Amino acid sequence: MIKNVSLVTVFCKDQQASHDFYVDILGMETRTDVTMGPDFRWLTVGVPGQPDLELTFMVPGPPLEPEFAASLHRAMDSGGLNGVGITVDDCRKTFEELSAKGVEFLQEPSDRPYGVEAVIRDNSGNWLVLVEPKA
Repeated sequence: MIKNVSLVTVFCKDQQASHDFYVDILGMETRTDVTMGPDFRWLTVGVPGQPDLELTFMVPGPPLEPEFAASLHRAMDSGGLNGVGITVDDCRKTFEELSAKGVEFLQEPSDRPYGVEAVIRDNSGNWLVLVEPKA
């Protein structure tokens, strides 16, 4: 029986730059950072206090087919990759804090039936949805 989702892959252009964005800008924490051979690094981050879910950063390449990896790079370059949803306690305050840090917002905080939502782009072109759920 499936119990939960524990790992989500976020494709990126540069693992270290993505790590720095998610840790230094968004406030996540490093969970795993292991080099496994000359061309493979297993790097994960997560939200403090949420130990059961990690994001792993992967640069598209082997073992993916070269054409598929190239399409992922093109999607990142165009800002067309989806990312993850992130729950925040105050979307408008988070907007102000992240804007001050230079984060690119694709959508400023807006009221939605389910709460307040904003959309940012990470440093690899992934969209991240910030949601302050309704009480």
